[in-house]
Amino acid sequence: MSTTTAWEKVEIARSSTRKTSLDYIENIFDEFIELHGDRNYRDDKAMVCGLAKIGDQNYTIIAEQKGRTTKENIERNFGMPNPESYRKAIRFMSQAEKFGRPVITFIDTKGAYPGIGAEERGQGEAIASSMLKMAGLKVPIISIVIGEGSSGGALAIGVGNKILMLENAIYSILSPEGYASILWKDSSRAKEAAEKMKLTAKDLYDLKVIDKIIKEPKDDFEKLVKNLKKEITTITKELSELSEEEIVEQRYQKFRQMGEYIEK
Repeated sequence: MSTTTAWEKVEIARSSTRKTSLDYIENIFDEFIELHGDRNYRDDKAMVCGLAKIGDQNYTIIAEQKGRTTKENIERNFGMPNPESYRKAIRFMSQAEKFGRPVITFIDTKGAYPGIGAEERGQGEAIASSMLKMAGLKVPIISIVIGEGSSGGALAIGVGNKILMLENAIYSILSPEGYASILWKDSSRAKEAAEKMKLTAKDLYDLKVIDKIIKEPKDDFEKLVKNLKKEITTITKELSELSEEEIVEQRYQKFRQMGEYIEK
């Protein structure tokens, strides 16, 4: 792995030129059809959901989507999902289970939207319900952290049987600025916070939070996509050999075993 600092990884993950979920979806899958709405309030464009295929294998896609331009970011709410995004995700998780489709989630958000309206519509409940739904889902779930994975906004679609993470992505309980503000009452110490948070792919692999680091070949998106497609296909085949009960149990045990401790 490179000697890039944690803060440099944060800057790479946040870069406006970094590939978004739709870039991966459009290049990994042979077909993709986007579906809309939570059947309750509205369609939130910070979350993209739909149906996809690789060869004869069908998938359900749930992906956090940032914009590139200011206009796109406003349309996508800067990739910060509202409660209706998570309720849309839950709707398609249920559909995936009904039709036996594996679920692929793409994680890329600075966090769930913290606005008053989002809180009024039950942001915390929506995140919790999404995690609960994923925990008991009877089909395989593959979660891929492609950029900035922060806070409950990321964890809400991160309860997977397998969690992959791109080499230059980050994954953490909140932003380094938020961490510094809480711990030291000084958001300017974000660089220092990033080093302590263990948010890089290597840190999280060592801690057994993620299952595999996907290297990012420099200026070769085609190769990266090819590698991801191969990983998805291999994992799908591996998990398809498990029964519904075994899929749920494997996911449970994965998260149950996180956070080891030693008694003295």
